[in-house]
Amino acid sequence: MFYGAVVWDPWLIVAQIVCLQCLYYLTLGVFLFVFVGTRVSHMSLVYFFDYATITASTVTGWCVITSILLTSVAGAGYMLYLIERAKKCLDFSATLYMVHLFICIVYGGWPSSITWWVVNGTGFAVMALLGEYLCIRRELREIPITRYRSSGPLKKFWAVTSNVTSPFRWTAELVGDG
Repeated sequence: MFYGAVVWDPWLIVAQIVCLQCLYYLTLGVFLFVFVGTRVSHMSLVYFFDYATITASTVTGWCVITSILLTSVAGAGYMLYLIERAKKCLDFSATLYMVHLFICIVYGGWPSSITWWVVNGTGFAVMALLGEYLCIRRELREIPITRYRSSGPLKKFWAVTSNVTSPFRWTAELVGDG
């Protein structure tokens, strides 16, 4: 994506939101399967969307907390490739967690557990800040520029200037007087 011209493309934004949301839940499912699936008899959407499963009083609750936090780290990595701009990471993270809050409200009611709010707030902060950090590091990388090109419009210029010793002779050869 080119960074110079800012073009508002709502279809691109919607596609990025949907893609990021799908990758978030896919990754959360993998982590829940690895950490929680070994502890419970069957997996269900309860571990995704019910605030009662996020508790610090059981080992299974800690596994759910770990899954959510690791998913937010992975989400920051996804934003590096999907969003690509540091200034957009906070917006996309906030959108992802607002959609998640809405789905949780529809599924299990208003999250009344303080643990749910702390874990999801921490996940939001980790995803936004780590995503911004990774995107800034990518934006500030040096652009590799080779000195000599093998072909292209500058080939004649490099050929003429590489054999010139005097600046006056250099301008004369470029103009065509030499």
